[in-house]
Parts: sequence; structure tokens; C-alpha cells
Amino acid sequence: MIKLVLYIILFIAIIIALGTGIHLYRVAQKNQKEMNKYSSSVEADFKTGKTLVVFYSLSNKTRDIAQKIADLTNADLYEIKTIDKIVLNSYFYVQARQQLHKKQYPAIVEDFPDFSAYDTIFVGGPVWWYAPATPLLAFLDKADFKSRRVVPFSTQGSNYGSFFDDFQKMAKNAQLSDHAAFNNLSPKYDQAVQNKIINWINKIK
Repeated sequence: MIKLVLYIILFIAIIIALGTGIHLYRVAQKNQKEMNKYSSSVEADFKTGKTLVVFYSLSNKTRDIAQKIADLTNADLYEIKTIDKIVLNSYFYVQARQQLHKKQYPAIVEDFPDFSAYDTIFVGGPVWWYAPATPLLAFLDKADFKSRRVVPFSTQGSNYGSFFDDFQKMAKNAQLSDHAAFNNLSPKYDQAVQNKIINWINKIK
């Protein structure tokens, strides 16, 4: 009986590993296909005016994209910070799901910049459970963009889910512009990511 149980557990583990491997392979192929579009360099021609980049980042993926945008547009940076530190552990995923389901977001530091001082405000964060990260939702719940142009961006493993729909519903008094989604990629794609950002910002009017 014990052997049978062990065989069943082993079989389930093999199926899960196989499914994960297939998913990761498909994601890698999709990423390569997309980033091939941005293999050629492009000249920056931005019309963003005075610019602010607002971001929340837990694992530094969003921070990297935010910094690239800020460097290219000579923008100010504002990082969304939670009052209590969020730790990336096994309980994190359960807690994030509960917060999203109950719409009970973590408390954040509310030292927001004067949004009226900017022409364009980029706002980005990671995708958690196919939705905006709860600290970003907490920020959107509190912020008033004062009719400024707001440009959303996300970072994720492979699927941004309802990120931009949720963002649009919560961004108060924002004139939303074209968004962009960035999958978490290896350093070999750094130049292609840079080119993608330039292409995206060039289209912002």
C-alpha cells in the first residue's frame, strides 16, 4: 500500500514537472518572438514634457523598468512604499490573494509628489494573481492625478491578466495613454527591452 501511494505521488510530481517545463518553454519562445521585433535600435523622439515615474517593486523587476524610463526621459522617480515590509515567502501568495479578493490593500506611505507639477506620469508595478500588485492598488485608491497624462506599465512572468483594466477603473482624474507590459527577461534581452521602451514612449502623444 505504501509503495502504491509513493508511486502515485511520484507520478503526480512528474506530471507537474512536465507541465511546468512545457509552460516555461512556451513562455521562452513567446518572449524570443516578441523581443526579436525590437532587435534594431531606434532614435528617441519623446514628447513627454516634465515627467514623473511612479513605481512599486518587490523583486526589483519593476524598479529596473522604471529606472530605464526615468533615464530616457530625464524623469523624477517616486517609489511606492508599504508601511509594513512585504516578505516574499510561502505565505505571501496566500496573503496577496486574500487582499485582492477582499480589496483590503496594505497601508502605504502617503508622501505623494505634486502631480500637477508634471506633464506625464508613468505608473507601474508587478502583476500579482493576474492583477495589479496590492501596494499599487493602494496607491491608486489614494492618488488623484489632477487631469495629467498617465501612462501605465506592468511587469510579469508571462500574463498581465486584468492589470490595465483594473488600473483604468481606479486611476482617478487620469488622462490615460498607451500602456506597455514587460515580461521578466534574462539580461541577454536588455538592449531589446531598451528599444521596446523607446518605441513605446515615441508613440506617446
